[in-house]
Amino acid sequence: MPVVYVAAMFMAIMDTTIVNVALPTLGRTFRTPPDSVDLVSIAFLVSLAVFIPISGWLGDRVGGRRALLGAIGVFTVASALCGLSTGMGELVGCRVLQGVGGGLMTPVGMSMLFRVFPPAERVRLASILLVPTALAPASGPVLGGLFTTDLSWRWVFFVNVPIGAAAFVFGALFLTDHAQPRPGRLDVPGFVLSGLGLGSAMFGVSEGPIDGWSSAPVLAALAAGAVLLAAMIAVELRTSDPLIDLSLFRDRLFSATTGVFVLGSVSFLGALYLAALFFQDALGMSALRSGLTVFPQALGVMAGSQIVTRALYPRFGPRRIMVGGLLVVAGMMILMARVTTGTDLWLVRLIMLGFGVGMSCVFVPAQAASFATIAPARTGRASSVFNAGKQLGGALGVALLSTVLAAVGPTHEVAGHRTADLAAFHDGFLAAAAVAVLGAVVALTVHDADAAATMVPRRRRDRGTAERPRKPAVG
Repeated sequence: MPVVYVAAMFMAIMDTTIVNVALPTLGRTFRTPPDSVDLVSIAFLVSLAVFIPISGWLGDRVGGRRALLGAIGVFTVASALCGLSTGMGELVGCRVLQGVGGGLMTPVGMSMLFRVFPPAERVRLASILLVPTALAPASGPVLGGLFTTDLSWRWVFFVNVPIGAAAFVFGALFLTDHAQPRPGRLDVPGFVLSGLGLGSAMFGVSEGPIDGWSSAPVLAALAAGAVLLAAMIAVELRTSDPLIDLSLFRDRLFSATTGVFVLGSVSFLGALYLAALFFQDALGMSALRSGLTVFPQALGVMAGSQIVTRALYPRFGPRRIMVGGLLVVAGMMILMARVTTGTDLWLVRLIMLGFGVGMSCVFVPAQAASFATIAPARTGRASSVFNAGKQLGGALGVALLSTVLAAVGPTHEVAGHRTADLAAFHDGFLAAAAVAVLGAVVALTVHDADAAATMVPRRRRDRGTAERPRKPAVG
């Protein structure tokens, strides 16, 4: 089961970064202006936001295995169609279809995993799930640059086909199914209001840094998103079987860890986006060299996750680890705000490595503890809420740091020539540090006692696994 989920999550996350590298080439190929070619990315993000809310109900209704395999199939076929597109309108339409599959894959897969793995094993599971979170954003720009430069822009989409096909076949062979006995009827008003509300908000947040926050389309999208989400809250609080179970936020552990994960995503994905621009536009690196300079953060995440899983989490619990990790992230961002054209590149890579280690101390405990007090029957709905927050957090991170960059001005005039303004990028990194500190404040509200079931030393976990009969991987 983790193999299928990791492959699905890797595709969904990488797709948000690998395509960005190819956007200029797509604009030239289809003779589309820069302000319109961004629809290739925005259509995918909006579609994700629309379909994440229904994922929990769908998994409960038809069974996790069917829902996950169906989502992987849709995403894989849509990726192939994107690569075969002959026009911009066709490509945008296929990206919407990709978003349908992507919006279902991650929440359904996560709910299946958290139903299978007991709380005592979830910290180890969280370290596995962190692999695509670390590798995909770093691999996307590298692969996107290689494909666009040496092969064709079409390969930024075709790369998903073999991964998706392998995940589908593996899942069809080895996953077993399980549907909730009483999933309830589809909450149509909840689906319409949450989907349109999140979609409008995602559109506004994504377009704001591009068109300006005062532009009419952005203001209209944000206002519509706010009204629709407010209406969704009012409707869901009065519904006996809501699609978006807002009562989950009465669980103090779930609400606190979800808040930490959202703020961590703002800082993490926003900083990765800004770092790629900083290395290329300010320090003059190629896309490939920039990607390789960012890549040490993935190594830091993977190494740090093993330390957290094996040594720190059972002893210290999620609260102190998350606070410490977010303060490390803030420190690394402050150091990035001091990088100039004369800074040794190996020092920059060391900072990125430390950044990754700090993020592992945030994401592993947050994922391990978030569902510790959630009943299995509510796991599907909880996964939808958790992933919607994570998706919106990533978009907010890119929007926030892009806005800081635009407000200061990424370039300035020196001796009659336009050059990169390092101060603008430095301010963006400081904004990421501020968000990380805010996340640390939220992490202080976590009570380790609530997550006690997940804080089992490795030797006790292994002994318990050896004594307990192995169970099939059911959804």
